[in-house]
Amino acid sequence: MKIPSHTSAGPVSPINNRPKPSDSPVTSNETRSTTANASALRADTISRLFARAGVDGRSTSTDYKQRRQALTRRDEVNQLSKLDNLQAVMDIAMAVNVRHTTDDEIDPDWFFAFVSLAENVYSTAMQELWGKILAVEVASPGSFSLRSLQTITYLTQRDALLFGRAAGMAMRSQDTVPRLVVGYHQRRSFFQWLKNPAGAQLNLAHYGLSYPDLLTLIDLKLIFASEIESAEIAPDKPITWRYGQQGITLQARKPGVALVYYKFTHVGAELFKLIARQDSPDYIEALSHVLHPVFEMKRT
Repeated sequence: MKIPSHTSAGPVSPINNRPKPSDSPVTSNETRSTTANASALRADTISRLFARAGVDGRSTSTDYKQRRQALTRRDEVNQLSKLDNLQAVMDIAMAVNVRHTTDDEIDPDWFFAFVSLAENVYSTAMQELWGKILAVEVASPGSFSLRSLQTITYLTQRDALLFGRAAGMAMRSQDTVPRLVVGYHQRRSFFQWLKNPAGAQLNLAHYGLSYPDLLTLIDLKLIFASEIESAEIAPDKPITWRYGQQGITLQARKPGVALVYYKFTHVGAELFKLIARQDSPDYIEALSHVLHPVFEMKRT
Protein backbone atom coordinates (compact mmCIF):
# COMPACT_ATOMS: atom_id res chain seq x y z
CA MET A 1 0.00 0.00 0.00
CA LYS A 2 1.27 3.41 -0.95
CA ILE A 3 1.56 5.81 1.96
CA PRO A 4 0.31 9.37 1.15
CA SER A 5 3.02 12.00 1.12
CA HIS A 6 2.94 14.76 3.80
CA THR A 7 3.04 17.37 1.02
CA SER A 8 -0.01 16.11 -0.84
CA ALA A 9 -3.10 18.29 -0.95
CA GLY A 10 -5.97 17.23 1.23
CA PRO A 11 -8.21 18.28 4.08
CA VAL A 12 -6.39 19.72 7.02
CA SER A 13 -6.96 18.05 10.31
CA PRO A 14 -9.30 20.01 12.60
CA ILE A 15 -6.83 19.38 15.38
CA ASN A 16 -4.27 21.55 13.62
CA ASN A 17 -6.77 24.43 13.34
CA ARG A 18 -7.58 24.64 16.99
CA PRO A 19 -6.46 27.93 18.58
CA LYS A 20 -3.52 27.57 20.85
CA PRO A 21 -4.10 28.41 24.47
CA SER A 22 -2.62 31.71 25.59
CA ASP A 23 0.95 31.34 26.73
CA SER A 24 0.54 34.29 29.11
CA PRO A 25 -2.70 34.57 31.13
CA VAL A 26 -1.27 37.69 32.75
CA THR A 27 -0.98 39.40 29.37
CA SER A 28 -4.58 38.51 28.58
CA ASN A 29 -5.75 39.95 31.90
CA GLU A 30 -3.75 43.12 31.30
CA THR A 31 -5.35 43.49 27.87
CA ARG A 32 -8.84 43.11 29.33
CA SER A 33 -7.97 45.64 32.04
CA THR A 34 -6.65 48.15 29.48
CA THR A 35 -9.76 47.71 27.34
CA ALA A 36 -12.00 48.19 30.36
CA ASN A 37 -10.14 51.37 31.35
CA ALA A 38 -10.41 52.75 27.81
CA SER A 39 -14.14 51.99 27.75
CA ALA A 40 -14.64 53.66 31.11
CA LEU A 41 -12.69 56.74 29.96
CA ARG A 42 -14.70 56.93 26.74
CA ALA A 43 -17.98 56.60 28.64
CA ASP A 44 -16.90 59.32 31.06
CA THR A 45 -15.98 61.66 28.19
CA ILE A 46 -19.29 61.06 26.44
CA SER A 47 -21.17 61.62 29.71
CA ARG A 48 -19.40 64.95 30.31
CA LEU A 49 -20.08 66.10 26.76
CA PHE A 50 -23.78 65.40 27.04
CA ALA A 51 -23.86 67.01 30.47
CA ARG A 52 -22.81 70.25 28.74
CA ALA A 53 -25.89 69.83 26.56
CA GLY A 54 -28.10 69.34 29.62
CA VAL A 55 -28.48 65.58 29.29
CA ASP A 56 -27.91 63.45 32.39
CA GLY A 57 -26.91 60.00 31.21
CA ARG A 58 -27.64 58.48 34.60
CA SER A 59 -31.31 59.40 34.46
CA THR A 60 -33.41 56.51 33.13
CA SER A 61 -36.70 57.45 34.72
CA THR A 62 -39.87 57.01 32.70
CA ASP A 63 -41.89 59.12 35.12
CA TYR A 64 -43.52 61.98 33.17
CA LYS A 65 -42.91 64.58 35.87
CA GLN A 66 -39.25 63.72 36.19
CA ARG A 67 -38.81 63.78 32.43
CA ARG A 68 -40.42 67.22 32.28
CA GLN A 69 -37.99 68.38 34.94
CA ALA A 70 -35.08 66.96 32.94
CA LEU A 71 -36.33 68.80 29.85
CA THR A 72 -36.58 72.07 31.78
CA ARG A 73 -33.08 71.54 33.15
CA ARG A 74 -31.72 70.86 29.65
CA ASP A 75 -33.29 74.05 28.28
CA GLU A 76 -31.84 76.00 31.18
CA VAL A 77 -28.34 74.56 30.68
CA ASN A 78 -28.45 75.31 26.95
CA GLN A 79 -29.65 78.87 27.44
CA LEU A 80 -27.00 79.51 30.09
CA SER A 81 -24.33 78.10 27.78
CA LYS A 82 -25.44 80.39 24.97
CA LEU A 83 -25.40 83.33 27.34
CA ASP A 84 -21.86 82.44 28.40
CA ASN A 85 -20.82 82.21 24.74
CA LEU A 86 -22.19 85.68 23.99
CA GLN A 87 -20.57 87.09 27.11
CA ALA A 88 -17.19 85.72 26.01
CA VAL A 89 -17.60 87.14 22.50
CA MET A 90 -18.62 90.52 23.88
CA ASP A 91 -15.64 90.64 26.28
CA ILE A 92 -13.24 89.87 23.43
CA ALA A 93 -14.84 92.46 21.14
CA MET A 94 -14.54 95.14 23.80
CA ALA A 95 -10.85 94.33 24.30
CA VAL A 96 -9.96 94.59 20.60
CA ASN A 97 -8.37 97.87 19.58
CA VAL A 98 -9.75 98.85 16.17
CA ARG A 99 -9.55 102.26 14.49
CA HIS A 100 -13.00 103.67 13.70
CA THR A 101 -13.41 104.72 10.08
CA THR A 102 -16.94 106.12 10.29
CA ASP A 103 -19.56 107.36 12.71
CA ASP A 104 -22.24 105.14 11.16
CA GLU A 105 -24.03 102.77 13.50
CA ILE A 106 -24.08 99.04 13.04
CA ASP A 107 -27.09 97.61 11.17
CA PRO A 108 -29.47 96.15 13.82
CA ASP A 109 -30.49 93.33 11.46
CA TRP A 110 -26.83 92.42 11.03
CA PHE A 111 -26.24 92.56 14.78
CA PHE A 112 -29.11 90.27 15.76
CA ALA A 113 -28.17 87.85 12.99
CA PHE A 114 -24.67 87.92 14.46
CA VAL A 115 -26.04 87.18 17.94
CA SER A 116 -28.08 84.21 16.73
CA LEU A 117 -24.92 82.71 15.21
CA ALA A 118 -22.35 83.68 17.85
CA GLU A 119 -24.38 82.20 20.71
CA ASN A 120 -23.61 78.74 19.30
CA VAL A 121 -19.83 79.25 19.25
CA TYR A 122 -18.34 77.22 22.10
CA SER A 123 -14.66 77.02 21.20
CA THR A 124 -12.50 79.65 22.90
CA ALA A 125 -10.41 80.15 19.75
CA MET A 126 -13.51 80.64 17.60
CA GLN A 127 -15.06 82.98 20.17
CA GLU A 128 -11.96 85.13 19.79
CA LEU A 129 -12.50 85.21 16.04
CA TRP A 130 -16.16 86.20 16.39
CA GLY A 131 -15.24 88.88 18.91
CA LYS A 132 -12.81 90.38 16.41
CA ILE A 133 -15.46 90.29 13.70
CA LEU A 134 -17.87 92.24 15.89
CA ALA A 135 -15.20 94.79 16.83
CA VAL A 136 -14.32 95.41 13.18
CA GLU A 137 -17.99 95.65 12.15
CA VAL A 138 -18.75 98.20 14.90
CA ALA A 139 -15.73 100.28 13.86
CA SER A 140 -16.55 100.02 10.16
CA PRO A 141 -20.12 98.84 9.43
CA GLY A 142 -20.39 96.77 6.29
CA SER A 143 -17.01 95.07 6.67
CA PHE A 144 -18.60 91.63 6.98
CA SER A 145 -21.68 90.59 5.06
CA LEU A 146 -24.33 88.27 6.46
CA ARG A 147 -23.27 85.75 3.82
CA SER A 148 -19.75 85.88 5.22
CA LEU A 149 -21.09 85.22 8.71
CA GLN A 150 -23.00 82.19 7.45
CA THR A 151 -19.82 80.81 5.90
CA ILE A 152 -17.75 81.47 9.01
CA THR A 153 -20.38 79.64 11.06
CA TYR A 154 -19.21 76.37 9.53
CA LEU A 155 -15.60 76.94 10.52
CA THR A 156 -14.25 74.66 13.23
CA GLN A 157 -11.14 75.36 15.24
CA ARG A 158 -9.23 72.95 12.98
CA ASP A 159 -10.52 74.77 9.89
CA ALA A 160 -9.36 78.07 11.34
CA LEU A 161 -5.87 76.67 11.95
CA LEU A 162 -5.82 75.30 8.41
CA PHE A 163 -6.87 78.64 6.95
CA GLY A 164 -4.22 80.31 9.10
CA ARG A 165 -1.55 78.17 7.42
CA ALA A 166 -2.82 79.18 3.99
CA ALA A 167 -3.01 82.84 5.03
CA GLY A 168 0.56 82.61 6.32
CA MET A 169 1.73 81.87 2.77
CA ALA A 170 -0.50 84.40 1.00
CA MET A 171 0.59 87.68 -0.56
CA ARG A 172 -1.41 90.78 -1.37
CA SER A 173 -1.02 93.27 -4.16
CA GLN A 174 -2.66 96.67 -4.53
CA ASP A 175 -6.22 95.33 -4.63
CA THR A 176 -5.61 93.73 -1.20
CA VAL A 177 -7.09 90.36 -2.25
CA PRO A 178 -4.74 87.66 -0.88
CA ARG A 179 -3.25 85.20 -3.34
CA LEU A 180 -1.42 81.97 -2.69
CA VAL A 181 1.25 81.94 -5.41
CA VAL A 182 2.35 78.44 -6.44
CA GLY A 183 4.47 79.07 -9.55
CA TYR A 184 4.56 80.51 -13.03
CA HIS A 185 3.58 79.78 -16.62
CA GLN A 186 5.72 80.60 -19.66
CA ARG A 187 3.94 81.25 -22.95
CA ARG A 188 5.14 78.99 -25.74
CA SER A 189 6.74 80.53 -28.79
CA PHE A 190 5.93 79.43 -32.34
CA PHE A 191 8.96 77.12 -32.36
CA GLN A 192 7.94 75.48 -29.07
CA TRP A 193 4.39 74.54 -30.00
CA LEU A 194 5.18 70.80 -29.93
CA LYS A 195 6.56 71.06 -26.42
CA ASN A 196 4.68 71.14 -23.16
CA PRO A 197 4.01 74.62 -21.75
CA ALA A 198 7.04 75.83 -19.81
CA GLY A 199 6.53 76.55 -16.16
CA ALA A 200 7.10 75.31 -12.64
CA GLN A 201 5.05 74.99 -9.47
CA LEU A 202 5.58 74.32 -5.79
CA ASN A 203 4.15 71.32 -3.98
CA LEU A 204 2.36 73.07 -1.12
CA ALA A 205 2.16 69.83 0.84
CA HIS A 206 5.84 70.34 1.70
CA TYR A 207 4.83 73.49 3.59
CA GLY A 208 1.88 72.16 5.55
CA LEU A 209 -0.89 72.59 2.99
CA SER A 210 -1.80 69.33 1.28
CA TYR A 211 -4.21 68.94 -1.62
CA PRO A 212 -6.99 67.65 0.71
CA ASP A 213 -6.39 70.79 2.80
CA LEU A 214 -6.92 72.93 -0.30
CA LEU A 215 -10.12 71.04 -1.07
CA THR A 216 -11.35 71.76 2.45
CA LEU A 217 -10.72 75.49 2.01
CA ILE A 218 -12.47 75.35 -1.36
CA ASP A 219 -15.49 73.60 0.17
CA LEU A 220 -15.59 76.29 2.85
CA LYS A 221 -15.60 78.91 0.07
CA LEU A 222 -12.47 80.59 1.39
CA ILE A 223 -10.44 80.16 -1.79
CA PHE A 224 -11.55 79.68 -5.37
CA ALA A 225 -11.82 76.19 -6.74
CA SER A 226 -9.07 76.26 -9.35
CA GLU A 227 -5.71 77.79 -10.00
CA ILE A 228 -5.76 81.18 -11.69
CA GLU A 229 -3.21 82.48 -14.17
CA SER A 230 -2.44 86.17 -14.08
CA ALA A 231 -2.11 88.37 -17.13
CA GLU A 232 1.32 88.29 -18.72
CA ILE A 233 3.72 90.48 -16.77
CA ALA A 234 5.84 92.82 -18.89
CA PRO A 235 9.56 93.02 -17.99
CA ASP A 236 9.38 96.81 -17.67
CA LYS A 237 6.44 96.72 -15.23
CA PRO A 238 7.43 95.17 -11.90
CA ILE A 239 4.68 94.29 -9.44
CA THR A 240 4.81 94.79 -5.70
CA TRP A 241 3.33 92.40 -3.17
CA ARG A 242 3.00 92.39 0.57
CA TYR A 243 4.06 89.24 2.42
CA GLY A 244 3.62 89.55 6.16
CA GLN A 245 5.72 92.49 7.27
CA GLN A 246 7.92 92.60 4.18
CA GLY A 247 7.49 93.91 0.68
CA ILE A 248 8.22 91.72 -2.33
CA THR A 249 8.87 93.06 -5.83
CA LEU A 250 8.69 90.73 -8.81
CA GLN A 251 10.15 91.77 -12.14
CA ALA A 252 9.90 89.53 -15.20
CA ARG A 253 13.19 88.60 -16.83
CA LYS A 254 11.51 87.88 -20.17
CA PRO A 255 8.16 88.54 -21.86
CA GLY A 256 5.28 86.06 -21.90
CA VAL A 257 5.40 84.98 -18.26
CA ALA A 258 2.48 84.86 -15.82
CA LEU A 259 2.01 83.91 -12.19
CA VAL A 260 -0.11 80.93 -11.15
CA TYR A 261 -1.96 81.22 -7.84
CA TYR A 262 -5.00 80.39 -5.77
CA LYS A 263 -7.10 83.47 -5.12
CA PHE A 264 -8.97 84.02 -1.87
CA THR A 265 -12.71 84.56 -2.12
CA HIS A 266 -14.43 87.66 -0.73
CA VAL A 267 -15.12 85.81 2.52
CA GLY A 268 -11.55 84.54 2.63
CA ALA A 269 -10.22 88.06 2.09
CA GLU A 270 -12.36 89.36 4.96
CA LEU A 271 -11.27 86.55 7.24
CA PHE A 272 -7.63 87.03 6.23
CA LYS A 273 -7.58 90.33 8.13
CA LEU A 274 -8.53 88.67 11.42
CA ILE A 275 -7.19 85.14 11.43
CA ALA A 276 -4.05 84.30 13.36
CA ARG A 277 -1.31 83.50 10.86
CA GLN A 278 2.43 82.98 10.82
CA ASP A 279 4.84 83.60 7.95
CA SER A 280 6.44 80.58 6.32
CA PRO A 281 10.11 81.37 5.53
CA ASP A 282 10.61 77.95 3.91
CA TYR A 283 7.74 78.59 1.52
CA ILE A 284 8.94 82.04 0.44
CA GLU A 285 12.48 80.74 -0.09
CA ALA A 286 11.21 77.86 -2.19
CA LEU A 287 8.97 80.20 -4.18
CA SER A 288 11.93 82.48 -4.87
CA HIS A 289 13.86 79.49 -6.20
CA VAL A 290 10.97 78.34 -8.41
CA LEU A 291 10.38 81.80 -9.89
CA HIS A 292 14.08 82.61 -10.36
CA PRO A 293 14.34 81.49 -14.02
CA VAL A 294 11.74 84.03 -15.14
CA PHE A 295 11.40 86.53 -12.26
CA GLU A 296 13.77 88.56 -10.19
CA MET A 297 12.46 88.73 -6.61
CA LYS A 298 13.51 91.52 -4.28
CA ARG A 299 12.51 91.64 -0.62
CA THR A 300 12.44 94.81 1.45
